[in-house]
Amino acid sequence: GSQHSERMLATELSYLHQDFRRSAIVEQPAHFARRFADRFYEISIQKTGIQAAILWLATPTTPSSQLRQHLQAIYRGLEDYLTAALTVVRIFAVRLAVLALAMPAFVLLALLGLIDGLVQRDIRRWSGGRESSFVYHWAKKAFYPSLILPWIIYLAIPESVHPNWVVLPFSVSFGMSVRVMASMFKKYL
Repeated sequence: GSQHSERMLATELSYLHQDFRRSAIVEQPAHFARRFADRFYEISIQKTGIQAAILWLATPTTPSSQLRQHLQAIYRGLEDYLTAALTVVRIFAVRLAVLALAMPAFVLLALLGLIDGLVQRDIRRWSGGRESSFVYHWAKKAFYPSLILPWIIYLAIPESVHPNWVVLPFSVSFGMSVRVMASMFKKYL
């Protein structure tokens, strides 16, 4: 219910407060994530009129139409779920902010993998090593999933999980795929 989603939001924000005190993009990641979540909530819920519709349903009036009475009865049955859904919108926005703040890790590991891969490629080419386009193409196939899957997985997990458990394995696999691609690239640069 709504208590679970509120605990998840508090846990996600506590991860930012405890473990992410600095970032390469912003000064205060926790403050940035909270502001981003508030702004996302404002645009997606308040400006679209969803919050006004929920408040309209929540306030009882004595002389009301039968349609409004039926809608209010439905709302009373779904009130906890609607509150949870509104909190999930904030959780989604916090997780989006965390993933955006994690992009420098992907860039750094890709740059490291590219440099190491190009050095390995030069060593292989100058020492007369074997070339393998098979390995290059398999590494190329791992390139996009290791960049896209953390966004899908982390945004879809229904429980609170530390962002490092999702971001770090995928950023390392992204860096490794870049390294293997650069080291097995056959053509001259």
